[in-house]
Amino acid sequence: MIKTVGRTEIKPIHRAKCHCGSVVLELSLPNGIEKPRRCDCSICRRKGAIVASVKLDGIKIVQGEQFLTLYQFNTNTAKHYFCSKCGIYTHHQRRSVPSEYGYNVGCLEDVNPFDIENVVTNDGVNHPADR
Repeated sequence: MIKTVGRTEIKPIHRAKCHCGSVVLELSLPNGIEKPRRCDCSICRRKGAIVASVKLDGIKIVQGEQFLTLYQFNTNTAKHYFCSKCGIYTHHQRRSVPSEYGYNVGCLEDVNPFDIENVVTNDGVNHPADR
């Protein structure tokens, strides 16, 4: 659990937005940033985001739901959401833990994800659901 990133305090309710600002989310982060990670699966390698997790009720779309585009592939279990205007990945419903969303830490207001130390990389190439 990470309560501060650099000099930024992670608020219990923290805003996140895409690059162009069309999509704005409110995230419930009472414990700060939980489970920050990267993944080496085919989509995560390409998007390169540091991701953290919240429960499904931990994300509220405040603005721009009409600009979110859904992308699914392979088993069509995970639901990846992107801003249709600027292309930024904002969040996804996880395949490995469907009761959680993964969200793009880089979308959190005033947070530089590169300030997070020791970010683990998950083995998404050999996903447990594929066994």
